[in-house]
Amino acid sequence: MALPATPYSCGYIGPAVLSILKKLSVKRVVDLGAGSGTLCAEMKANGFDAVGVEYYAGGVAIARTQHPKINFYQFVVQKDPKDLLALEAPFDAVVSTKVIEHLFSPHLLPTFAAGVLKPGGKLIITTPYHGYLKNLALSVFNAWDKHHCALWHGGHIKFWSRQTLTELLESNGFVVEAFSGVSRFPYLWKSMILVARKK
Repeated sequence: MALPATPYSCGYIGPAVLSILKKLSVKRVVDLGAGSGTLCAEMKANGFDAVGVEYYAGGVAIARTQHPKINFYQFVVQKDPKDLLALEAPFDAVVSTKVIEHLFSPHLLPTFAAGVLKPGGKLIITTPYHGYLKNLALSVFNAWDKHHCALWHGGHIKFWSRQTLTELLESNGFVVEAFSGVSRFPYLWKSMILVARKK
């Protein structure tokens, strides 16, 4: 499994995440699902103390080679968050972009995030957007097979709405404070971003 040097999603999600981080006035940030480290590098370039966590060993190797001044660790959210805290101090914010839709047990991501955050820390999470108008458009244009393609190895296995993602976060240690859509027209967004505070 090869990871691209610069994931496509970084082009439209990265700037939105950076804007949110700046408004939150946080310093230490960990990226859960850091891939090849592109977003971590962007965060560091914007003054954040960034750390990357990635489950895929190949991604960690690429990230460490391309961004040697940033700490990257091979972890999965199924692990005890204390294992990361044995290596790093608690974080002000956790970022996770386009990960939650790939997880069989998605509740483990907010649980892990809560475990590595300071009290009141923030979770910024993105996933493809699904809502009434977008779902209707997919139906009208007969695009469901393409959108939910089962032939993509490692593809999406969960499809989130604002309501279901909010419920997931609020059932696992967070209070959702903000929602926004990213790319395309309103309510036809490619992705959505939720910002949540650790209880």
